[in-house]
Amino acid sequence: MTDIFNTPEMTPIRRKLRRQPTQAEIVLWSRLRNRQVHDFKFRRQYSVDRDVTDFFCAEVQLAVEADGYTHTFDEQWKKDQVRQRDLEALGIVVLRFTDDEVVNSTDAVIEQIATVALGLREKKPHPDPLLGKERE
Repeated sequence: MTDIFNTPEMTPIRRKLRRQPTQAEIVLWSRLRNRQVHDFKFRRQYSVDRDVTDFFCAEVQLAVEADGYTHTFDEQWKKDQVRQRDLEALGIVVLRFTDDEVVNSTDAVIEQIATVALGLREKKPHPDPLLGKERE
């Protein structure tokens, strides 16, 4: 299988999305960046095949999406479901939160992300045992 992660042809799309973050993405990134959540490295606007995830942790194959108001419309919701199935078919777990949840219940969202990521780490330990352990 060819590499499907952060392919060069998706670079312009990722850059555009990074330059125009939503308020929820700004809030979430401030809490996920720099290994603040149990030393998990999250990347912002990370592409997998033809899709760009809001946040992605490669160590445990976890995508985190912050969905705004437009994601409540039937057409966009259906696209999101197809996209999620595509990611899940690749073994990626997808967590979705509304923008409102992220902005108004940030601690609860981070706690849920941490719980899922830690559970995935237990199931799929990092291939390098030194990288999979908590840093001292």
